[in-house]
Amino acid sequence: MTRVKICCISSIEEARKAIQLGADAVGLVSEMPSGPGVIPETLIAEIAAVVPPPTVTFLLTSLTDPRQIVAQQKRCGVNTVQIVDNLAPDDYPVLRAGMPGVSLVQVVHVGGEESVAEAVEVAGWVDALLLDSGNPKLPVKELGGTGRTHDWGLSARIVAEAGVPVFLAGGLCAENVGQAIRSVRPFGVDLCSGVRTADALDEQKLLAFMEAVEAAG
Repeated sequence: MTRVKICCISSIEEARKAIQLGADAVGLVSEMPSGPGVIPETLIAEIAAVVPPPTVTFLLTSLTDPRQIVAQQKRCGVNTVQIVDNLAPDDYPVLRAGMPGVSLVQVVHVGGEESVAEAVEVAGWVDALLLDSGNPKLPVKELGGTGRTHDWGLSARIVAEAGVPVFLAGGLCAENVGQAIRSVRPFGVDLCSGVRTADALDEQKLLAFMEAVEAAG
């Protein structure tokens, strides 16, 4: 079964609702240069503290200094760190040493052929990849939450070549997630805006999404 990560969780109540409706993981967004879902670290810590196992708690971080990332994870108490910007190869051992037992997920923003080589290279340093549709090259970086899809053909190649679990993100909703799963065969799918209405988790949209994921097998 394809795993489901619901991102942009903004309260304990939303986390509980997402888990009740079948989410395998919740995404908690710390400070970003742009995009939706940002909440204070104090609230991230409160949510992470009450999420029961085996649900995975993802901290989305835009920090690029590995020591700052380690300190942030310790403040927030999550079991997984999602790195949304690029790091240097030497940074990953620092993260491993500073956060034993914490999973590392690297975001790759799929924009062209070069994204395949980037993903395959970074896969050797992390536990999983997450393929999104941002643009870190803009003056104000887009590091997630764009609501846009990308070339799923490139994503399918990354899944085939990376050798680690791959989450697919970017513009997913109940109407297209079945096609996305059949095309890419990801380990999991991740979404934010596709299950929110008026900046709140929408139970009916989430139910429809979960049903579409289940139907896709």
